[in-house]
Amino acid sequence: MTPADTRPLVAVLFGGRSPEHSVSCVTAAGVLAAIDPAQYRALAIGITQDGTWRLVEDWQDMHFDAAAMPEVADDGTAVIPPIAATGAPLLHRDAGGAVTELGAVDVYFPMLHGPFGEDGTIQGFFELSGTPYVGSGVYASAASMDKHFMKIVLRAAGLEVCPWERVTDREWQADPAAVTERVTGLGFPVFVKPARAGSSVGVSKVADAPGLAAAFAEAFAHDHKVIVEPMVTGREIECGVLGSIHREPARASELGEITVVGDHEFYDFEAKYLDGDAVVLSCPADLDSEVADRVRAASVRAFEAFDCTGLARVDTFVTPAGEVVINEINTLPGMTPSSMFPRMWEASGVDYPSVVAELIRTALEDVPAAAPGISA
Repeated sequence: MTPADTRPLVAVLFGGRSPEHSVSCVTAAGVLAAIDPAQYRALAIGITQDGTWRLVEDWQDMHFDAAAMPEVADDGTAVIPPIAATGAPLLHRDAGGAVTELGAVDVYFPMLHGPFGEDGTIQGFFELSGTPYVGSGVYASAASMDKHFMKIVLRAAGLEVCPWERVTDREWQADPAAVTERVTGLGFPVFVKPARAGSSVGVSKVADAPGLAAAFAEAFAHDHKVIVEPMVTGREIECGVLGSIHREPARASELGEITVVGDHEFYDFEAKYLDGDAVVLSCPADLDSEVADRVRAASVRAFEAFDCTGLARVDTFVTPAGEVVINEINTLPGMTPSSMFPRMWEASGVDYPSVVAELIRTALEDVPAAAPGISA
C-alpha cells in the first residue's frame, strides 16, 4: 500500500480577468519554480480571461515576449474550487466532462495582479472557503489597490504622499471645465492614472490642459475613477517588506532604485516588461544611510497602517531635499526572479526560494485559532 503524501498542497493561482494577466503568468512561473518539492506539492492553476480555473502543465514556458505574451487559454477543462469551509477537495473536470478529485488545498498562493486578484475579491473567496493564503487580507488588499483610498490611509498614518485629485467618469462627462480647473491647480505636467490598476496600465503623462481628454479616455477604459497627480521630482526608490500580523514583525529589505532611460518619459508598461534597455534597476540603491533608514521606516509604517501580512512592495520618491514621499504600496508585487522585490531581498541575504518558503510558512502558521464570531 502506497503511503499517503503528507506534504501540504500549495495551489498557485495566476492569469485572471485583469489587464495584467500576462504579468501574472510570468510571476507565477517564477514562484512555481522556487517551491521546494521536498516540502510541498505545488498545483499550477491558471485563470482564463473569463474567470475559468484550469490546470496548467506548461507554466515553465511562460515568459515576457512582446510578440506573444503568455496567456491562460480555455482548453475545455476546469478546476472547481469548494466554497464551503469544510476542507473539501478541488475538483477537476476534463474536456469530456469526467470529474476527479485533486485534493484539499492547504494554502493558496495568489499571484494575480490587478482587479479580481489583488483587490480583495479573491481574498474574500479564500476567507469564505476557510483556506490559508499568501498575502494580505480583504481590507488591506482592497484599500491599497484603490490609489485614492490608499493615499487617505497613508496620510492618516502620518506618511507623506503626493497631492492628488480624484476624478470620476461622471464628473468628467458632466463638467469637464470644472475638472480641468481642479487638475490645473496641481500644476502641469500631471499623471493621470486609473484608480484601481497596476503595472502602469492606462497611465498617461500630460503636459497641458488640452492633453487631459485623451488621458482621461485612456484611464477611464480601465476604471470609472482615476486620480491625477503632479509630477514629483525625485529618485524612484522601492522597498520590500516581509512580515505577519500575529508572529513575525514587519522588516524592510535593502532598497532598489529605478532609473528610466532611453525614449520612455516614465516607467510605463513597455518600459517595465518589454523593453529591457529602458530602465536601470540598481540594488542596493546608492542612498545616504540616514535617508535609506527613513525610507525603510516609512515602508514598514505603510505595511502596518494597512494591516498587511506576508509581503508588500512600497514605492517612494526621494526628493532632492531628502524628503520621502510614498507613491504606492503593492500587496502582491511582481515576483519574477528578475523583479525588484526578490532582487531587494536577495541583496538583503534572503534568496528567492527562501522568500517563497517564508510566504508559504507565514500563510500556514499565521492563522487565528478561530474566525471572528466563531467559537473555537
